[in-house]
Amino acid sequence: MSKILLVDDETMLLDSLEIILSLNDHEITGKAHDGVEALELLSKEQPDMALVDLNMTGMGGIELIGEMKKLYPEVKILVLTTFYDDRNITDAISRGADGYLLKDSGKDAILGAVRQIMGGSTVLDQKVMQRLTALVNQRTAMTGGAAGNAENTEESGAAKQSISQNADRITPLEPLTDREKEICTLIVEGLSNRQIADRLYISEGTVKNYISSIYDKTGIHDRVKLAIALKG
Repeated sequence: MSKILLVDDETMLLDSLEIILSLNDHEITGKAHDGVEALELLSKEQPDMALVDLNMTGMGGIELIGEMKKLYPEVKILVLTTFYDDRNITDAISRGADGYLLKDSGKDAILGAVRQIMGGSTVLDQKVMQRLTALVNQRTAMTGGAAGNAENTEESGAAKQSISQNADRITPLEPLTDREKEICTLIVEGLSNRQIADRLYISEGTVKNYISSIYDKTGIHDRVKLAIALKG
């Protein structure tokens, strides 16, 4: 059973999440309507995970993620929001979010993300992964020091650098088998283990075994960092 803190300014959503998670053997340690209230609850009891919205009145989710990772680094953070624009994605991940899911993902996706994050994985909604991949592609296409078209460089440059910081350190793919390279390609596309299994007509367990082997050979033991490094 995981202990979970819920942070969102929509009371109805908080109540719905509490019901869904409680019925699936998770304990809700508190419900906060903004970052300040969340930090007050965290000072009294630290959960295993916090589900955090981004756009809230008062202290928003981005600021809260940064504060939580400084004060309570052991607490996992799953962003649950309606926004998947470049700025929110890069800010949330660079500040330490362990997952980023959209609110319309559905009950099963939320429960699955909680389980995977508590198991040590990083979880991204497929739409978010596609945006992240596009950002890395933009980084790759950029030529150094172009002064023109720099309107968004200052506000997003640091976040892009944080996201792609592992790209230059990946082990070459030559040691990987053809099947492992194929799975890497599907990871970059943002597919889940289940989707990869369906695409390749193999079991989900076999996919997990391949990914473990890829982690060992590349030295990168995180799905998102692996995808970013491969695209870099």
